[in-house]
Formats: sequence, structure tokens, C-alpha cells
Amino acid sequence: MLTDPDRGPILASGSPYRAALLARLRLPFEVAVAPVDERPRPDEEPAALARRLAVAKARAVAAARPQRWVLGSDQVCACAGRVLGKPGTRAAARAQLAWLSGRRAEFFTAVALLRGEVCHEALDLTTVQFRALDESEIERYLDAEPALDCAGSFKSEGLGIALCAAIETRDPSALIGLPLIATAELLRRAGYRLP
Repeated sequence: MLTDPDRGPILASGSPYRAALLARLRLPFEVAVAPVDERPRPDEEPAALARRLAVAKARAVAAARPQRWVLGSDQVCACAGRVLGKPGTRAAARAQLAWLSGRRAEFFTAVALLRGEVCHEALDLTTVQFRALDESEIERYLDAEPALDCAGSFKSEGLGIALCAAIETRDPSALIGLPLIATAELLRRAGYRLP
């Protein structure tokens, strides 16, 4: 059980999107980032990659803070046999969006909450059907909202929604980077009081 209800979890992420989402739950929390190699292993499935990275991030931070609950999360975009990570550059974002054009992509968002040997995990799947995008639409989008730090090179919570034909999800916050429905359940399991 939670020993100090006023002491919130540690978010093992430098993502401002995840921090903003976690803040919606109105729990105090700290942010700590530990470097984790995010490269997929040979033949690693996208869902397994997302889960492994969420746990690895939480474990990396928990190693220095073993008495605290640590929340790790990761998102993996998969489309037509490719895993699309954070593009980092405009050229990579342009290539990702061209690949996604007219296709369905799966976004696997994993979350892990751990302390010591106890680890609670969840995985959310969101499917996005992208519109057929021509080069000029991609360029206009990248001019307005580069999204270089987002898997799949778009932000559904921003202008990127205009790139989509449909989104199928149980939890709209998952596509932004942290599935709050699952996260709230994991936090309740750990003893946090949420409405």
C-alpha cells in the first residue's frame, strides 16, 4: 500500500505531453529521466517494444529511488510493417507522413507503474486511418506543426487531427502519449486515491 498519500509518483519521462496528461489526475508528481536505448530488438513486435520500453524507463528511474512508485510510458507507431519512432528531423517527418498517407497505423501506448518488485502494466491500442496526403499538405502541416518529437510525426491534439480520416480508441489521451484511463487504474492499484 501507499505509505504517504501526499507523495505522488515519479514520472520517468521528459515528455511535456506526458507531464501535462498526468497533471490532469491532480496528484503531485516529480519528473526524472533516465536514458534508455529505444531501438527495437530484432523481430520485436511493436506492442512488445512499447511494453519493454515503458518498464525499462520506470526501472531506470526506480533504481535510484526504490521506495517510490515510478511511472514509465512509451508509444510505438506501426504501419504496414514499419515501426515509426520520433522523427527528429523535418526530412524524417516528411518521409513518415508520406508513408502514413492513406494507410492505417497502430499506436501502442504502454504504461508501467513500479516500486521494488511490484510492477503494474497496461497497454492501449489506438488505430488511426490517415487521409491520402499530397506533398503540399505534408509541407503545410510541417510548417505549422513540425511534431518532430512525436511518434508518427503528428499531434492528434493539434492540427494533426486534420491529417486523419478516423481514429479508433478506448482512451483519447493514449494517442497524446499517456493512457489516462489505464494510468488511473494502475495508480488506484498502488493505493492512490482518485475519484
